[in-house]
Amino acid sequence: MAEGKPENISAVRKKITAEFQLFDYENNNTVDVREIGTIIYSLGCFPTQADIREFIAEVEEDNSEIVHLEKFLPAMTKVLLENKFPPIPRTKILQAFKVLDRDQNGYLQPEELTKYMMEKGEPFTQGEMDEMLKTHTHRQENVIYYPKIIDKLIVDPGM
Repeated sequence: MAEGKPENISAVRKKITAEFQLFDYENNNTVDVREIGTIIYSLGCFPTQADIREFIAEVEEDNSEIVHLEKFLPAMTKVLLENKFPPIPRTKILQAFKVLDRDQNGYLQPEELTKYMMEKGEPFTQGEMDEMLKTHTHRQENVIYYPKIIDKLIVDPGM
């Protein structure tokens, strides 16, 4: 998305506006600041929590916990055109899982994954972990086959 042609910029702006409007519950071109991370993720970007806080500081209206489309649109257009928060490549995700899989079995125990995900990096909440484990744990074997879930964790940058 690095090209800055007018037709590309127009398409990017339409995409951003459409995603923003999904969270504009009062139809007044504003969203609650807590929705910004979700909107950014839905646009195929993968910022850290620190990146999201920094972005919010740039677009939030005077600590009002409200973000106006007129401020969000140019800032998010720039993020997308510069590919500022690209997805993590599949190979890197696989490599990370393999580091956790000490026996190189191709799977992790739910307890192991929970420990890592809640204690390292940007920790997940217990609710997020419960949802992830419910979705990705093999029912009969009670393990998580990580090669099978990696494709669900990555996003096609062309979307």
